[in-house]
Amino acid sequence: MSGTSAQNDIWPSYIDPDSGFRLPLVRREDLDEAGQKIYDRGAVPGANIAGLQGPAGLQLFSPKATTQLSSLSHYLREEAGFTPRIREIAFLTTSREMDNQFEWTAHEPVALKLGVPQNVIDVIKFKRPTDGLDENDAIVINLGRQIWKDHKVDQPTFVRAHAVFGPRKLVDLCLLMGHHATIAALLTTFDMQLHKGREPLLPKL
Repeated sequence: MSGTSAQNDIWPSYIDPDSGFRLPLVRREDLDEAGQKIYDRGAVPGANIAGLQGPAGLQLFSPKATTQLSSLSHYLREEAGFTPRIREIAFLTTSREMDNQFEWTAHEPVALKLGVPQNVIDVIKFKRPTDGLDENDAIVINLGRQIWKDHKVDQPTFVRAHAVFGPRKLVDLCLLMGHHATIAALLTTFDMQLHKGREPLLPKL
């Protein structure tokens, strides 16, 4: 499970108290110029959801990969043509199927702010059927569930997704969810903890 309950603000003994994960945070002075720029961007308040006590802190261990991933992330989030609502539904579906507490708890408030209805969030959170949801919302949720849970996308789901998004955007949608799953893999491996005082928003994992 990624993300210990914040109710008691107790982290496992192997978690570094400054980084919030299994390794000490990389020191700025130990990075080259390119790495220091990544560090500085991550340290700016509000530049990302979690600051350096989150994926940005972990990615400092691989600045070259982070530079490439940042370009991909920017394209998929800002230039691929997805509405904020669809983007956040894709993120939440991936986070839920990965059972990643940190990602979910970071993104649920963002999703609400960007217009994802609470009932859609609850369908994802509690793994309920998508009957009655907006067709586009349901397609993204069902596609993500089949990718990450079933490991097979059936033909009816593919046909519906292709009809709504077309080939290019459907490829980009898969890449968007795949990028989010990459971050989940980092958070899980290094056991990223919720920020102290932050209540977990997923059901007990």
